[in-house]
Amino acid sequence: MRRLLVCLALLAAGCGGGAHRAAATAKPAALERDVPRLSQVAPCTSITRASCAVLQVPLDHSGRTAGTLDLCVAMSGPDGAPVLVFLSGGPGQPGLPFLATARSRLGAIAKRYRLVVIDQRGTGRGALRCPALQRQMGASDLARPTAAAVRSCAARIGEKRRYFTTGDTVADLELLRQALGAGKLALDGVSYGTYVAERYALAHPANVSRLVLDSVVPHAGVTLMSEVSMQATPRVLGPAATRDLAAVVRSRHDGPELLDMLTSLSIGRPHLGVAVRALRSAAAGDRRPLDGLAAAVLRGERAFKASDLSQGLHASTLCADTRAPWGGEDAPAAGRAQKLRTAAAGVDVGPYDRETASANGIALQCLYWPTTPVAPPRLAANLPAVPTLLLAGTKDLSTPLEWARAERAHAPRGKLVVVPGAGHSLQTQGVAAVKRALAAFLTG
Repeated sequence: MRRLLVCLALLAAGCGGGAHRAAATAKPAALERDVPRLSQVAPCTSITRASCAVLQVPLDHSGRTAGTLDLCVAMSGPDGAPVLVFLSGGPGQPGLPFLATARSRLGAIAKRYRLVVIDQRGTGRGALRCPALQRQMGASDLARPTAAAVRSCAARIGEKRRYFTTGDTVADLELLRQALGAGKLALDGVSYGTYVAERYALAHPANVSRLVLDSVVPHAGVTLMSEVSMQATPRVLGPAATRDLAAVVRSRHDGPELLDMLTSLSIGRPHLGVAVRALRSAAAGDRRPLDGLAAAVLRGERAFKASDLSQGLHASTLCADTRAPWGGEDAPAAGRAQKLRTAAAGVDVGPYDRETASANGIALQCLYWPTTPVAPPRLAANLPAVPTLLLAGTKDLSTPLEWARAERAHAPRGKLVVVPGAGHSLQTQGVAAVKRALAAFLTG
């Protein structure tokens, strides 16, 4: 459930007020508020023709722990029109920077909807900030963090880290729907945003009009080991480059770094050709092109600040939501590493090695993350029977095509559009087939 690395300017959207508030002495927000509302509504400072506001939500939706969060919201389009909420990826990305781009991408269709974005809890101005972990991982899922950086992050966030699960974000979206006065929401999610959209639809099926799932994460979740991305690599690269990759991994034992590099190069319009050539050179004995490429990708990832993609939120959410070989997030730390290695020994890692499964960034974040009791949600086997458009690119290693096909089997009214040669986040790539499918779906 990787970050969305696209060339978009991050906008200071100007949603007034503080982005995070969690006063220990405050009355639980769930008990002090009957009707959610948007406050501080005003024109956005850096998004034309849009209003920005603040949605205050409980830190703990159960009401047992005090505190509130102020989430930034931006809106564009006529009041009273059907609401279309765009959900960004990560987990860890803010939502406000993408409103103008989404509006432009929809063109005339945007006039039919009230377009809404939200900085999900722990992102944007309210980002969970972990300086050491952010420096090591930036915008990456798979770059390997140190145990010290992960544990320092968890300690810095403290006990409130248990309140940054996808379930908490789903509850925030329901409050957003009520605050907007909308009977139903249309949801357009990208990457991790598809997971949020699916989980909202499962929790509130009567409140969803339609779903756009772009670069799909299955609603049942995934594992820590990234094995589907590894297994998809031969299909994405082709046989010759796959042989070169396998040879390089055997020689250098740098599978996690290479999977990270290849995944990054599959974001947006894919740039995998340069990796294929570098792997060919490395397999032939010249490692310089591959080393230079991997270093350049890592530099780009590490340039992302917490306000761009919060690694503190990334760890808090994924380690609560993702199935781990040692059981739930409340499992004791002792024995986790051995259970992870045992599980990795039993999966098909494709052209990589077992260490790629057991020592990639997601696996290590959750391996080192301290015990945090979080109750897993009960999920239906299928999405509700609402119109659902699933979009997938054949060159996407971040959310592989295999995931979209698996989720299509659980979408009773789903249509899957597969775009040959496209990478992660299809709506940003200007693909004509995607534009036509999206226009037909949103106006039908």
